Amino acid sequence: MKALLQRVSKASVKVGRSNVGAIGPGLLVLLGVDQEDSRETVTVLVEKTLNYRIFPDKEGKMNLNVQEARGEVLVVSQFTLSADTRKGLRPSFSSAAPPLQAEMFYLAYVEEVREKLGKVETGQFGADMKVSLVNNGPVTFLLEA
Repeated sequence: MKALLQRVSKASVKVGRSNVGAIGPGLLVLLGVDQEDSRETVTVLVEKTLNYRIFPDKEGKMNLNVQEARGEVLVVSQFTLSADTRKGLRPSFSSAAPPLQAEMFYLAYVEEVREKLGKVETGQFGADMKVSLVNNGPVTFLLEA
């Protein structure tokens, strides 16, 4: 399982003409689910996501996590994070979880983040989404579990 964390000033996601999720300052999490992932993988990645210190403290050093910074979270499923890009010029998605498994773990991830943080915004699993963001920094990290 992979989570691409982007520290944002704001982020939103649209499906068609409808806004389905939007946040102010916080984290945009693009989440990819791999075939070998499990419920334990979800829990490990949620803990990493919520405790990763990428927000500035009073001295401007990255010492605060999203909870300490009182940030919001927008989680968007992105199966392309599971692509194998080591060979050739076309990505292979053979390591990505099948849609039913991926959706189950995506929803479990969202629910665990919601239980620990409160309100969490989401995209729409499997939809063609348009994601807008203002990356603050820019600060972007790839977490894997």
